[in-house]
Amino acid sequence: MRSNLPIINVYKKNNKKSEVVTQLLFGDKFKKIKKSKNWVRIKNKSDNYLGYIDNKKFPTSQKNTHKIYVLSAHLYSKPNKKNKLKNKLSFGSKIKVIEKIKNFYKFDKFWIEKKNLKAINFKYANPFKDIKKFLNVKYNWGGKSFHGVDCSGLVQLFLNFNNKFCPRDAKDQIKYFKKNIKLKDVKKNDLIFWRGHVAIAISKNKLIHAYGPLKKTVIMSVNETIKRIYKTTKLKVTVIKRIN
Repeated sequence: MRSNLPIINVYKKNNKKSEVVTQLLFGDKFKKIKKSKNWVRIKNKSDNYLGYIDNKKFPTSQKNTHKIYVLSAHLYSKPNKKNKLKNKLSFGSKIKVIEKIKNFYKFDKFWIEKKNLKAINFKYANPFKDIKKFLNVKYNWGGKSFHGVDCSGLVQLFLNFNNKFCPRDAKDQIKYFKKNIKLKDVKKNDLIFWRGHVAIAISKNKLIHAYGPLKKTVIMSVNETIKRIYKTTKLKVTVIKRIN
């Protein structure tokens, strides 16, 4: 099956009072594990993540051809800017293009501007090249979209966009990436982990992270972040990982 909605919340348990643990973006593929009248337990095919979503009718999987590479992209009912819809697709969403008219591409029943797309197999030499797109995006536990994102979701979004596998949660990302780095050797694209938190180094001295206490994605100095987290939570850096 695949998601045919811009964003689908995935819950830890089969009720909406449960926490949102992640999200499906448009085009994400999943397997139905068990269903009831109102809920479906699913496994996300990209990372094997389990959770519950509303029981709705979803289309079968398809071979996607393109992905959204802007923070959010407007949808249109017809191939012109006069027919803009309220819905948007978030960075990392995937589509199958079925028709092209000038600068617009059609997928499902919608149109989208060509300039907002990259081919599905496109990847950057630097997987976090455009991560500043998410600066000031609201912190949202379980989020993976322009509406809100959490720390590990931010990491996963960009590695997945670059056609690299990445687990969903920080505790699993720590285990997946094998190469340990000392703090004095930190460089761009290293992942800095605390218990329950992860940040991405954008240089030797700066990092970016979706940071709960500031309620948004921010750039901070590495040393400032280490001191602040220890001061507020007594947590020290657990490990630093190099992804390449």
